[in-house]
Amino acid sequence: MFVQVCLYFYCKCLWRCLKFVVRKLTGQCELQRICYNTKPGAARTMKIEASLKGSKSKRLQTSVSVQPDAIEKTIDDIMELKRINPDINPQLGVSLQACLLQIVGYRNLIAEVEKLRREMYDSENPQHEEMLLKLWKCLKPNSPLKARISKQWCEIGFQGDDPKTDFRGMGLLGLYNLVYFAEWDTEIAQQVLSDSLQPKYSQFSKAEWEKKKLDKAIGYSFAIVGINITDLAYNLLVSGALKTHFYNVAPEAPTLTHFQQTFCYLMHEFHKFWIEEDPLDIMEFNRVREKFHKRLLKQLQNPEMALCPHFAASESLINM
Repeated sequence: MFVQVCLYFYCKCLWRCLKFVVRKLTGQCELQRICYNTKPGAARTMKIEASLKGSKSKRLQTSVSVQPDAIEKTIDDIMELKRINPDINPQLGVSLQACLLQIVGYRNLIAEVEKLRREMYDSENPQHEEMLLKLWKCLKPNSPLKARISKQWCEIGFQGDDPKTDFRGMGLLGLYNLVYFAEWDTEIAQQVLSDSLQPKYSQFSKAEWEKKKLDKAIGYSFAIVGINITDLAYNLLVSGALKTHFYNVAPEAPTLTHFQQTFCYLMHEFHKFWIEEDPLDIMEFNRVREKFHKRLLKQLQNPEMALCPHFAASESLINM
């Protein structure tokens, strides 16, 4: 333990000395070198974030935690602290502002998503009920819901006759994501739902399936999987893994819309992945999900990675 501590401080001191030497040789601080030598996007923003957090200056460390309306003042403070003339280096302030908007926006997005996750579904709340009924209408426009409490909910993948109990794990966040998917990418959402209910005769004939009374579906309940994929997206967000994607997709602060569109992408990709894996039944769900999760983490390690969705609702975001 003592050796590890000594090694840590040795490396830290060595790194600071190296930064000092490079600044003397180039005439530029680390923030300048990053902005001038790294193209905009995740590669630049993540380096700026690491540099600010690792600074020995408390003012620089706290700059990643300011409110959005304080970013311009924070940029001025950074320029003053680093003794950089904004008139000679006008582009630096613009680049730093873009990076801080993303960094601060990501932190605020986590807070917004967490708030939705913690808010439980309330059947006495008219807005909650309205959203739930909208989900049904978007997915089953030609099949009127006969009653609020009904076995019909199982047709879109809920476990029982009242969906409110299925939202306990992810709160309103699960409902928000499902409604967004169904409302803005209706055709794809309906197709995924339909696919999840189609017979699977990969090993048996239809007659053999019926005789053996096996599960004839591709293998999962749409709504329950949607809530589960919401959990996956939430964990990717909180762990910081989605920084790569959002810093490449959102030119400024990532928003809840970006998160919901990412959910749509994950639903679509998981559906394809599930079919490719060809699991025997739903009991293999956790294995397939974990494999899918590991694949995403590997993709997101690439600083140029963007989980470009294949949906119409994404086009305006990706092209910004």
